[in-house]
Amino acid sequence: MSKIEAVNSVELKYRERMDALKPKERIARATSIFRWTREAIARQIVADLGPISSEQLKWLVAMRQYGADRTTEKMIQKVLENVPH
Repeated sequence: MSKIEAVNSVELKYRERMDALKPKERIARATSIFRWTREAIARQIVADLGPISSEQLKWLVAMRQYGADRTTEKMIQKVLENVPH
């Protein structure tokens, strides 16, 4: 089996298993992945900046997740200006 065939086989298996999930299970899985992602981003921010308040960390995580949208970036930046460090 070639590398491409192996990747396609894994992708097919993944899709089959995802398609077999009930909607509630899909939402739970997505929620779990989203939480894991937020936690990973938070760990990286703390590693880069050192200890910061939980409120500041929350908004810095939000900036990393949603800051590509200019309107959202401005909103988060305004909130961050008023968050105690």
